[in-house]
Amino acid sequence: MTKVAIVDDQNITRQFFSYFIKESEEFELVAALRDGEEAINYCKTYDPDLILMDIVMVGGMNGLDAAKEIKAIKPNIKIIIITSMPEVSYIEKAKAIGVDSFWYKELEEVPIMSVMERTMKGEHIYPDTTPELLIGNAKSSEFSEMELDILREVTTGATNKEISEKLYISPATVNYYINDLLVKTGYKNRVQLAVKARLEGLVIGNDEKEKTKEE
Repeated sequence: MTKVAIVDDQNITRQFFSYFIKESEEFELVAALRDGEEAINYCKTYDPDLILMDIVMVGGMNGLDAAKEIKAIKPNIKIIIITSMPEVSYIEKAKAIGVDSFWYKELEEVPIMSVMERTMKGEHIYPDTTPELLIGNAKSSEFSEMELDILREVTTGATNKEISEKLYISPATVNYYINDLLVKTGYKNRVQLAVKARLEGLVIGNDEKEKTKEE
């Protein structure tokens, strides 16, 4: 029987997945953990076959960082990232880390039990794209990579100068992109733009990833 650990800071989510696992004849629930650090410490002592890992968890290490460390110490443990946050960088980061599969809570295009079964057979199940969102008057698919990079920094409250230094572009270029985003979305100012983008989970600044709770 496949031993499964759940890592999620929300009790209701842990209960949801626990129910399906306990009803299964193929999987056995061996741990329900609250954050990435707990998951790493657990894996240092025990050997689950599969981990269902949330990404954004309050007060602890995020799931992607935890997955990277677990893969480093126990590469045979299979990990499925499970999230409701459509942050556009998550899929590529998960692939780079070596995460086995990726599942969006809200979409459920493939049932989670099916993803678990196929992952244990050696498949890598990833969505083709992130969920499409409407940000003001624009679809999330209409934003360029640079626009998303700048928007991600705007959500942290960074100034144009700070953004320019981080992304190695001029403040004038930052200002150009922000104005273009405002025109595209129809928002009056960068605060409205940042709040909407962050609440929808389109982009999550690096400083927020470990402290912001999934909606």
